[in-house]
Order: sequence, then C-alpha cells, then structure tokens
Amino acid sequence: MTVDKIYLVGFMASGKSTLARAVAGRLGWQVEDIDDLIEARERRPIAEIFAQQGEAYFRSAESELLRLIQPIRHVVVATGGGTFADPANRAVISVDGLSVWLDVPLPDLVPRIPLDGRRPLAATREQLEQLYAARLEGYRQAHVRLAAGRRSVDELADQVLELVAHPPPVVVPPPVA
Repeated sequence: MTVDKIYLVGFMASGKSTLARAVAGRLGWQVEDIDDLIEARERRPIAEIFAQQGEAYFRSAESELLRLIQPIRHVVVATGGGTFADPANRAVISVDGLSVWLDVPLPDLVPRIPLDGRRPLAATREQLEQLYAARLEGYRQAHVRLAAGRRSVDELADQVLELVAHPPPVVVPPPVA
C-alpha cells in the first residue's frame, strides 16, 4: 500500500486535530478536519447543530463531507470522534487511506473534556464512559493503533511518518451492505 492519505481516528480530545496539523506540516500535505469543515459549512458550532437539528443531522453532514474529501490525495484528515464508529464511514475510510487510531485511555481523556455542553455527547461522566465503551470496537478496526495516551505530538508524528515511509500490510474489509 502506498500511503497518500491518512485518517486519524479516535475518541474526542484524543489529539486528532493537533496531530493532523503536525503530520501534514512535516509531509507538506494538506490537512482537513471534519468537525471544522462541518462548522464552516453550517456557519455554527457543533453544539448548536446538535441542539437545533440533532445528532442524525450532524452524522449525515459528517458522512457527506467524508465523501466530498475522498478525491483529495496527500492529505491528513482529522475525523470527528464518532466518524469512524459508523460502519459505512469506516468502510469508506478503510479503502480510501490509512486509518490510524489514536488510542488514549479514558482516564487520560477525562481531564481534557469539559462537561459544559461544548461536547454535546459528553454532558456527564457517565455518558462519556458509555460513549467511549460503545466506540472502542469500531476504533479497533483501524489499520494501525498508536498508543497515544501520554506521548508527545512530536513522538506521535514520528510514528505516523514511519507508517508513511513503511506502510503496514493492510487488509481491506468487505463493503458494507
């Protein structure tokens, strides 16, 4: 596999956006952030989209933007925390580029996630724990897992660059019906 597109996947606050910018900068590639693209297209924050249109609307916009960026090559994509949890999105990502799961243990994430409404699916600690558990199986299906809990952005970027230079063998899953 030649790597000309990287999708960073993982739970909210795992550092996908920060790492995407760092890796893209080192490679001289474009960076795209699904959440930022949605907010720009909608001209409002994600919390407002959830409050006014609901999660189903947001997920539909997320899937649409994922399809729109498919033709772009030499890009690092920071997905939203729920993007890769959706089987159809996961199938698109799995055939379009290298998916890299930033695996950060929940205890390391909790201090990074404000329970103040800015993250619509993380209003309480219990809700956060349930969501994390529900998404883990999807994240485990990424091509590569990076233990990212207490590692620096530079260390993680080095690992991603190594994946670009020496891609792992990738098994493409069957299409979702």
